Amino acid sequence: MTGGSFQSCHKKKLSPAFPQQSTMARRVAVIGAGVSGLSSIKCCLDEDLEPTCFERSNDIGGLWKFTETSKDGMTRVYRSLVTNVCKEMSCYSDFPFQEDYPNFMHQGKFWDYLKEFAEHFDLLKYIRFRTTVCSITKHPDFSETGQWDVVTETEGKQERAVFDAVMVCTGHYLNPHLPLESFPGIHKFKGQILHSQEYKSPEGFQGKRVLVIGLGNTAGDVAVELSRTAAQVLLSTRTGAWVLHRSSAGGYPLTMVITRRCLNFTAQVLPSCVLNWIQERQMNKRLNHENYGLSITKGKKSKFIVNDELPTCILCGTVTMKTSLKEFTETSALFEDGTVEENIDIVIFATGYTFSFPFLEEPLKSLCTKKIFLYKQVFPSNLERTTLAIIGLISLKGSILAGTELQARWATRVFKGLCKIPPSQKLMAEATEKEQLIERGVMKDTSEDKLEFILYLDDLAACIGAKPSIPLLFLKDPRLAWEVFFGPCTPYQYRLVGPGKWVGARNAILTQWDRTLKPLKTRIVPNSTKPTSMSRYLKVWGAPILLASLLLICKSSFFFKSVRDNLQDRISPYLISIW
Repeated sequence: MTGGSFQSCHKKKLSPAFPQQSTMARRVAVIGAGVSGLSSIKCCLDEDLEPTCFERSNDIGGLWKFTETSKDGMTRVYRSLVTNVCKEMSCYSDFPFQEDYPNFMHQGKFWDYLKEFAEHFDLLKYIRFRTTVCSITKHPDFSETGQWDVVTETEGKQERAVFDAVMVCTGHYLNPHLPLESFPGIHKFKGQILHSQEYKSPEGFQGKRVLVIGLGNTAGDVAVELSRTAAQVLLSTRTGAWVLHRSSAGGYPLTMVITRRCLNFTAQVLPSCVLNWIQERQMNKRLNHENYGLSITKGKKSKFIVNDELPTCILCGTVTMKTSLKEFTETSALFEDGTVEENIDIVIFATGYTFSFPFLEEPLKSLCTKKIFLYKQVFPSNLERTTLAIIGLISLKGSILAGTELQARWATRVFKGLCKIPPSQKLMAEATEKEQLIERGVMKDTSEDKLEFILYLDDLAACIGAKPSIPLLFLKDPRLAWEVFFGPCTPYQYRLVGPGKWVGARNAILTQWDRTLKPLKTRIVPNSTKPTSMSRYLKVWGAPILLASLLLICKSSFFFKSVRDNLQDRISPYLISIW
């Protein structure tokens, strides 16, 4: 969900991009003007830093700027894409969506929001479009100043500038992962082979037999859309997946219903076996995944996708689930279960992406591709000066936007020296030891796992003093505390206190359900059922609230802390994970 702004550049005569300024100026290079880049520019301005953003395309939005083709090599959304996380959970923390925006919006509507954000905070003047980053190298006196030499190219002309800090906001979706070597016979196949990056619309697939390989969000979306025009869609998966709907019971956005501090807290004290049982029971209650060929393969990690239509397509036969693929022939595909599908016209690999940082120098380039060597997924462990931050290279069980914004808020505070991180020697020693333990099989590698939404955001917020204190809120503002603890953990919660405090945060939290229901209230039904009374609400929720309150009180006790520290294999803070 970030912008791209680099490519290979030929060596040319360099000219200074900007006049050299005094050492008092804190100049920051922001690489990419996507979701992460825009928030990074704003966070720099909030901290009185001087950002210059380099974006290789001609507009903001990165991934979210739709184009008809992918000839420029940038990954972008397909035409029909709809967001998976509702608007209240995926907005910038001090800039709510307009109340009439739908809860889950078409990609074009989301890009409109990004444009509104950029214009509202006057960010566009800090962006240099059609500019690629060729290299980012340490300045000769880096050990003293922490400065970086940044070489860029605009319309064939290269320029060099010195920056006090760099924020890399190029994201996950850089290079399509096309593992053809893993599929014997693929080079014999005479049909068309695509990566999902190239998919834009169902035009051209009419009457075709299409095989989609993979079962992530993109694979599910593409399979469903093609099922309306293709003769048949086959969906092959090695692992299976839990399929979530955008709405919960009662029709409320699922992400708002399950992303709550009270559930997060409860999950931390319940045994993992209990939480797994609850999760499986709830997921199969709405849809028996085994019957639909979607259940998780034994021994594989749980994976979640959001798709409201895939089960119906399977039910109607327009999408057929298949096991992992074993071999290709010229026109057919042989699967692990021994079945053969003939006359395959098109194969679409929805097999994800790889990321890299070609503009960085070694060993920093290689180290940044290993998340285990990124402190809190942001700062490379080997730099003696913490003046380079990787923003947006995270997998999160929730809105990536909310996570990257807090990363940027923290990084800019570190650049200014207002927040400290451990010395590089300590970070490298810890990361190296962990890597060795993983290689020996003593420890599991969790660096590529999706991060828990509330836990990760709370961790970053605590670093800058923006994490809300629930007990203190209950004493000072019970109504707000109620919404913060028992309501959805929306990004506004991280603007209530500390640096970057927003005066509108309280009202945004108290009116978040109004903005959720507003776009649904397009037809007012006379004599409709009145809202449930408070007494009824308390009767239904009284017991869970009492239990959670008691647990909250116990949390501060030494006994609870010692028991919690000994719990093993804790899973998601959600009773039903959203991804």
